[in-house]
Amino acid sequence: MQIVRTVLWILLFLGLLAFSIANWKPVEVTIWENLIVETKVPALVIVSFLLGMIPTWLFLRGTKWRLNRRIKTLENVARSSAMAQHAAQHGDGDLAAAPMVSDDRTAAPSVDTVTTDPTDARDPSDTSDPTVAPDTQTVTTRP
Repeated sequence: MQIVRTVLWILLFLGLLAFSIANWKPVEVTIWENLIVETKVPALVIVSFLLGMIPTWLFLRGTKWRLNRRIKTLENVARSSAMAQHAAQHGDGDLAAAPMVSDDRTAAPSVDTVTTDPTDARDPSDTSDPTVAPDTQTVTTRP
């Protein structure tokens, strides 16, 4: 795609160059009643082209920036939803304890609290003794 864009820009430049050589004539442009500008035809064409292209290009850049932000937001929501679903399937009720996925390999290790009491085989719906908490330990993980 980059080669097609480059070829189109080169063709546009060559066409503008040929037009400029063939039409190098002075023209008078009346901006207001008392303000008259004398310029060459190619300069008038280039300025007109830029006046039409720059706002359109800025609008394209703004739309692309907004859509990239939206995509990143949706990816973060999907990632957190997948982590919540994973936690629900594997019985991890604490979403804060789930490790965050990061592309940064130099980040500091995260510290998670993990339940490690294998003798605690109570039914989660059993609320007979809510004061008993399982043992916990601190585990350091590296993403």
